[in-house]
Amino acid sequence: MDLNDTPEQAAFRQQVRGWLQDHKGQAPPSSGDSGDMEYINGRRAWQRQLAEGGLAGVTWPKEYGGGGLGPFEQVIVNQEIAAAGVPGILDVIGLGMMGPCLIAHGTEEQKSRHLGPMLHGDEVWCQLFSEPAAGSDLAAVQTRAKLNDDGSWSLTGQKVWTTYAQFASFGMLLARTDADVPKHKGMTMFIVPMDTPGITVRGLRQITGEAEFNEVFFDDATIPGDAVVGGVGNGWGTALTVLMFERLTIGLGSEGFGYRSDRFARALSSDPAACADPVIRQRLADLSTELLAVRFQGYRTLTALAGGQIPGPESGLAKVTTVNAAIAAGELLADVFGPDALDEDSEWYHMISFLPGLKSAGGTEAILRNTIGERVLGLPPEPRLDKGIPFSELRAKEKEAIA
Repeated sequence: MDLNDTPEQAAFRQQVRGWLQDHKGQAPPSSGDSGDMEYINGRRAWQRQLAEGGLAGVTWPKEYGGGGLGPFEQVIVNQEIAAAGVPGILDVIGLGMMGPCLIAHGTEEQKSRHLGPMLHGDEVWCQLFSEPAAGSDLAAVQTRAKLNDDGSWSLTGQKVWTTYAQFASFGMLLARTDADVPKHKGMTMFIVPMDTPGITVRGLRQITGEAEFNEVFFDDATIPGDAVVGGVGNGWGTALTVLMFERLTIGLGSEGFGYRSDRFARALSSDPAACADPVIRQRLADLSTELLAVRFQGYRTLTALAGGQIPGPESGLAKVTTVNAAIAAGELLADVFGPDALDEDSEWYHMISFLPGLKSAGGTEAILRNTIGERVLGLPPEPRLDKGIPFSELRAKEKEAIA
């Protein structure tokens, strides 16, 4: 495998680097409080500039405002943005997951209405999937969507761990529309305006002090009939598109290309005692090996994407490895530098505080490993008590099994 840029990629890299050099003085801070609307509006404006410069929606089709380029070009943009020390797009959820889902499953009216404002940061999106009783087992969602006589839908239920719901304009919601069929078959995907009456958003305070995640309540909130994405009853297939892009975004978006072991090594090199400690060196070597493995797995994924393949379940392993290695790096830095690493002014504070919560994003490690074992390695699936059972009868079946 040749990992060098082709002449065309090298020219594109120089174009991206030049644009960033010309505009980096206008960039907002790379990190800030998601509850600070001045900071959020600055990031939205910066995303608009990135889009106008061709550095957002790189792989989106040109007819929807994207660059019409491939995954290698997206990685080049990511690398150059990181090298320039400026933030990337704000709405990673919209551009990385919701947009591709709409492009694949949305109607032409939905694409025309939503993709442009999403790309330019005018309308931020959130993902309304997880629930208190449906996190890793997403097909267990209980939020209900009831079809009204006038063709509209009424939503009742609760979602949780919803990033950016506090300032999102729209959300993509997975809800149950038929409880009399097995749980994977009775769901539908909807576009939900977040200012709809009957929707309440409450922040969930994290260890960082921010409330980036939220819980969202639906109390008979009514949305129009044309809010369905992918067809009534086809919610699971539509959701899988989002989940595959989510795991790809987390695993490949950081690409092992974001959490670089050389950055951690340079930080540790400032401490002579750490440099001389064989245990410290071994811990650094272990996490460096993991991140290097993610990098080369990322190249394999890029090659598959460039060949027209869709992201597979193996992308989940990149997510697991990247997050675990980065958490291990944070623990190593905290062990070496002590409480100073957790000071709010430390460059490591946010990483150390934020990353443990990322373990649940895109599915827990146990669920992802089960999926990879079954669908990639061909191992026998776990026993399922819910197979072929209508969702409305599951609770009774669970009680019988316990008895």
